[in-house]
Amino acid sequence: MERTLGCGHLTTEHEGQTVALAGWMQRRRDHGGLIFVDLRDRTGIVQLVFHPEQADNFSVAEGLSREDVLWIKGNVVHRGEDNINENLPTGHVEIQVENIDVLNNAETPPFLVEDDSNADEAVRLEYRYVDLRRPTMQQGLKLRHKVFLDIRNFFDENGFWEIETPTFTKSTPEGARDYLVPSRTFPGSFFALPQSPQLFKQILMCSGVEKYFQIARCYRDEDLRADRQPEFTQLDLEISFMTDPDPMWTMLEGMMKALFKKHLDVDIETPFARLPYSESMDRFGSDKPDMRFGMELQPLTDVVSSSEFRVFSGTAKDGGVIKGIHAPGCATYNRNTLDGLEDMAKERGAGGLMWIKLTEEGPQSPVAKFIEEDILNKIIETLGGKQGDLLLLCAGATSIVNDALGTLRLEVAKRENLIDDGWKFAWVYDFPMFQKDEDTGRLVSEHHPFTSPKAEDIHLLESDPLKARANGYDLALNGNELGSGSIRIHRPETQAKIFELLGITDEEADVKFGFFLKALKYGAPPHGGIALGLDRLIMLMAGHTSLRDVIAFPKTNTAFCPLTEAPIPATEQQLADLYLNPMEIPSVIGD
Repeated sequence: MERTLGCGHLTTEHEGQTVALAGWMQRRRDHGGLIFVDLRDRTGIVQLVFHPEQADNFSVAEGLSREDVLWIKGNVVHRGEDNINENLPTGHVEIQVENIDVLNNAETPPFLVEDDSNADEAVRLEYRYVDLRRPTMQQGLKLRHKVFLDIRNFFDENGFWEIETPTFTKSTPEGARDYLVPSRTFPGSFFALPQSPQLFKQILMCSGVEKYFQIARCYRDEDLRADRQPEFTQLDLEISFMTDPDPMWTMLEGMMKALFKKHLDVDIETPFARLPYSESMDRFGSDKPDMRFGMELQPLTDVVSSSEFRVFSGTAKDGGVIKGIHAPGCATYNRNTLDGLEDMAKERGAGGLMWIKLTEEGPQSPVAKFIEEDILNKIIETLGGKQGDLLLLCAGATSIVNDALGTLRLEVAKRENLIDDGWKFAWVYDFPMFQKDEDTGRLVSEHHPFTSPKAEDIHLLESDPLKARANGYDLALNGNELGSGSIRIHRPETQAKIFELLGITDEEADVKFGFFLKALKYGAPPHGGIALGLDRLIMLMAGHTSLRDVIAFPKTNTAFCPLTEAPIPATEQQLADLYLNPMEIPSVIGD
């Protein structure tokens, strides 16, 4: 069926022309013998006018309902100065309809196809085909398409090859549970859906590809949040003969600068901030710092360690730290609010939270009477407190204090609208190579077991592995982790040592990673790469707070699809075909 252009493309330049349009009926209005209809397609909305003199067309218009699918032909005319709608790009023109054809009648939709719809998300996901018609959703899908297209062109121009890696692969858990797929032809055996293409892209480096990228689908069976999905899309890249991440960082900064300029008309500042992990944690209490506002964590241990207040002196004596943040203008917080902040700190492992209000009458705090006046004044001076401000202090183990105050820093900034508009990227690097699992006492990888140690820290793998730094790095944007990468291990003996420290025996390593370890023995070049979460990047660029708003068919927080009602139980026959019924699994196919 002929369409001459999109509804949203009409301008005053089309006045006097006859056009053919198609789309959905947004709304209808009867005004003094005229019927006005808003016609919508993915390009926008235009107003149609039906005159009673054209009885057949007018009669059809009288019977139209929301979301009916229409085709029309008509003349483009100027609305007239009194009827211009400046809120619409097409608001200076309208279509005098000559012909109309109802292509399909629609049932009354469960919610209005409008951006300000207050429909429950569960309903929106069940009727996703209606929800996706809303302009904000269409814009998100279009942005996603355009950004993906530009990413592909960017890496092609920089000498990368896009190569697909397997979706059915071997289970090599990377921290989350795998989604398993039973094999019919190998009874009792399972494929795994990849959590990432990590091992395959490293094998591609062993294969002489040198520069690889992929817009990859990945799967993780983990508890979900607004910024997590069981299946997600990431930009995956790997580069051979790379021993330092600086060239890759510079390249990705150029990509981000181009994307934000083209799609948001925003000039991103480059180079991005570059912070060692320890500095990021000390200043912001986070390895994904939001640098759009101040309120940085300030050390107070040296200031208060001589105090007779046991919380201070005891913490310092035991090797802990005391830190604080300065919340400007927050001395008005009542006790309920302060108790709520303390609860948040305790949820992050802190034993408590000390607060000091700076009022006209002087400092007010439940602990003020226990702190010497000179030390109290030093605390205020160090944190930069002024009358009307609130100081929040925390004492304990370094990691707990950083986490608790980092959480409160973000909470107060959101409450007080202290976060500036804009985009602040940061590279965070020199992560610890390992952490100790508090339950088992074993070492676990901070990133993954294929990350190389810093060259100058390799000796620490023998003497003090918890002090060894990884040659790994994250990219953060406005307090969100966009991606994680590293310079990889390319020497078999180093990889074996890392497995040993992680408690992975040679037998376990061979079962899980034998194919990969074999590849390292046949001339693996130095290499490194990164994986960037594209769903999260698009979410931020589109101004949304949930990944579900930029994914066409997302799952809920329980990994359920309201549209298709997946997952569903398998039939007995399906289970039998996969040898998953309560029966003996044959040892040989065909038994």
